[in-house]
Amino acid sequence: MTSSDPGVSPLRRRMVEDMRMRKFAPKTQSGYLRAVRQFAKFLGRSPDTATVEDLRDYQLHLVDHGTSPTSLNAAISALKFFFEVTLGQPQLMARMQPVRVPRKLPVILSPQEVRRLIAAAGNLKHQTALSVAYGAGLRVSEVVALKVSDIDSQRMTLRIEQGKGRKDRYAMLSPVLLERLRLWWRVARAQGSMLDGGWLFPGMDPVDPLSTRQLNRVVHAAAEEAQIGKRVTMHTLRHSFATHLLEQKVDIRVIQVLLGHKQLETTALYVQVATDLLREVISPLERLPSE
Repeated sequence: MTSSDPGVSPLRRRMVEDMRMRKFAPKTQSGYLRAVRQFAKFLGRSPDTATVEDLRDYQLHLVDHGTSPTSLNAAISALKFFFEVTLGQPQLMARMQPVRVPRKLPVILSPQEVRRLIAAAGNLKHQTALSVAYGAGLRVSEVVALKVSDIDSQRMTLRIEQGKGRKDRYAMLSPVLLERLRLWWRVARAQGSMLDGGWLFPGMDPVDPLSTRQLNRVVHAAAEEAQIGKRVTMHTLRHSFATHLLEQKVDIRVIQVLLGHKQLETTALYVQVATDLLREVISPLERLPSE
């Protein structure tokens, strides 16, 4: 639904226009509108009539109903935009406060588990897509957005257009990954499932790319087939890529660039899960003098 639809209220239309002016991603716009709609449902009246106490009560309502810190902060961000930008009443948000999100260590697969996971993916397209996620450290959204033209075999890079934060970057392309991509390209072209200049991993209709939801289902099924007891997602392959590079003594600043992280602090999280590095550290207990 766009701001020009006749069934859209003036308030919603203005919020949509405010987000479009700032070039918010469609997913962000949808999330913000949903958050305001849910608040209006809680309030029982138009959200532009809310008071400071109404907003405070709503945050307590979300907390009492077990809303996760991440979802709570997302709702607060949406309401903050609505009241501060669309309504021009920033003072109404005075008692709504974002909460601290607990930092959890990511699940990491061993190289042997990665090999089993990829082999269990079922078909060549899915095996190659998982190989790209692990071999280049890509997010699932970046994997499905790849086109054949993004492969640069001369410079051995993958071009990532408008990744997270709307940033372009180059990812690494190893010789093994290039060979797997070439094999997939030959098979897909022979099957007629890949269009000229089209998606590297097309969906059922070659005009459309494989969806992130489909690829997430693939990795869950592969983990079950490979009998991997850990909670595996597509992002687990990206975490494993970074951790394994760190264990190979690759400079953390290089890993930061490969992952497209803005802050080195984000990349430094992998130091805590690089077990090979931990095993190299000698405990002070070992150095205590003997009697």
